[in-house]
Parts: sequence; structure tokens; C-alpha cells
Amino acid sequence: MQTVATPLRNRRVLVVSGLAALLVLTALVSLAVGARPIGVGAVWQALWTPSGTEEDVIVRGLRVPRTVLGIAVGLALGVAGALMQGHTRNPLADPGLLAVSAGAALAVVIGIYAFGVTTLLGYVWFAFAGAFAASVAVFVLGSLGPGGASPVSLALAGVAVTALLGALTSAIVLVDVSTLDAYRFWAVGALAGRGPDVALQVAPFVLGGLVIGLAGAPGLNLLALGDDVARGLGQNVTLVRWSGPVAITLLTGAAVAACGPIAFLGLVVPHIARALTGPDHRWLLPAAGLAGAVLLLVADIVGRVVARPGELQVGIVLALVGAPFFIALVRRRRLVAL
Repeated sequence: MQTVATPLRNRRVLVVSGLAALLVLTALVSLAVGARPIGVGAVWQALWTPSGTEEDVIVRGLRVPRTVLGIAVGLALGVAGALMQGHTRNPLADPGLLAVSAGAALAVVIGIYAFGVTTLLGYVWFAFAGAFAASVAVFVLGSLGPGGASPVSLALAGVAVTALLGALTSAIVLVDVSTLDAYRFWAVGALAGRGPDVALQVAPFVLGGLVIGLAGAPGLNLLALGDDVARGLGQNVTLVRWSGPVAITLLTGAAVAACGPIAFLGLVVPHIARALTGPDHRWLLPAAGLAGAVLLLVADIVGRVVARPGELQVGIVLALVGAPFFIALVRRRRLVAL
């Protein structure tokens, strides 16, 4: 058994280490590439020995906060997507399935329409409150009945709540044109214009979600064998069932609050990570988080390059990549069940 397990473990360590190294490289490219290219030497000087030049201001004031936020959001959505697919046993699930994105969107619209919120820092707290409230509603609805919460009941409740919240959001933005204009700025999904304050506000929630999600990885592996087997092996099934959605809510709520809805990242990344590490969530979750951060930064870099001197928002770039992947995933019948 030891001789069989060791090569697999070595491969997983190599995959996670390689993704971590790739993330560092991508982050450096993110600091150097933009509407105004900056050389590696100038980036290094701006990071460690700034002298107040224009390059220093661009790197430290604009690109460093943007890159840090991109890493945090990519980690959050990648891990949330892997958790969502693991808990629902559905390869087509993504973090928005629990109505997190829809709840955040409705709360932002209410904040703009009723309270006149116009800043990103204001959007963050409304979005997170809406994401949390929507998740609680899904959990309550999915837990009704003698069987309690199950992957199927939670997914159905999430679809129903998402449809309701989406209809309410559309009703408000169609009534007020100024609300629609402000909402479109947030809803496009972007890293641009987010200062370091936004990253600092959502960082505790991302960290808490990552800790809870990673701590529940062994239990999620046991749940894949069936609830009865997991209980027989001493696993608290109820604790695992609830800790996963809590982690998903924290991670997705923080990401959506900071950058707006970013589609397909939580759907695509777990499949890439699963192909590299296998189904063991102890390795799948870190690999999905790192791959999510890499993919988000790459999409952001591409968006800066293809539309110079302007830029294409990261949410649009990921949609262009994710839609073909989603279609291919649906057509592959062997991936219908995890």
C-alpha cells in the first residue's frame, strides 16, 4: 500500500507546488503588464526601494492592490466551487447555486435605490449582507421536511431563491434608471477600481471560509462514501453538511461583494484541479484555490492587453472562456455524477 500511495502523494505535492509557483509568476506579470508596460527592474524597485516615480505610483497604488484582490477572489471562488460540487455531488454546480450571487445583487440594488450608496466600500457590506441572508434562506428551505438538508433539497431551494431574487432585482432596476446605471458598474465583475480598503474588508471572511472549508475536507471525503458509511467511521455528518455551506457563503459572499458576480470560475477550476490531483478534497481544495487565483489573474491580464488603452473586465473574459467549457462539460456524460 505504501509503494502505491507514495507516487500519488508525490504527484499531488508536485501539482500544488507547481500551481503555487505559477501563481507567483502570474502575480509578477500582473504587476508589470497593463496599459503602460513596466519593466521587471522598475517593478522590483517600486516594491522594495520606491523613489516616488510614476512607475512606483502605478505599481504600488494601482497594480499591487488589484493583484492582491485578484488572488484573494480567485482563491475564494476556486475553493467555493470545489466545495459546492463536492457537497451537492453535481459536476455542474458553482458557488452561485446557493443564491449567494443573487442575494448580493439584490442587496446592492436596494442599497443604491433606497440608501443612495454610490461607493465600492458601501457596496461591499450590502453585498455581503445580501449573500448571507440569501444563503440562510436557502438552508432553511432546504432543511424543511423529515429528511432535513440534502444535496438535492439545497440545490432545488437555491434555484428557487435565485429566481425570486433575480426577479426582484430586475423589478427595481427597471423602475429607476439611475439605479440601473450604478448597478451595471458593480455587476459587470471587475478588479479595476478596487483599492486596498476593499481587499482588507473582505480578507477576514475569505480567510475564515478557507479555514472552515479546508478543515472539513476529510469529512467531505467520507461523505462521498455515503452518510451511513461516514457515520460508521465516526464522522459527524450534520457538522460536515453545515460547515461546507457556511464556508461557501463566506467565500462567495466576500468575492461577490468585492468584485461583483464573476461567472464560470467556480465551475471551471474544480474540474481542472480534479484532473490534476484526483477526488481527494484534502488536495483538491488547495489546488482549486491556487488554480482559481492563477486563472483570474490571467483573465485580468488578458483583459488589459486586448483592449488597450482601455481594458476588458475580467468577468467578461472569464465568461468567454467559461461558456465553451460549460457546453463541453454538459456534453461529456461521464461527468454527470461525481
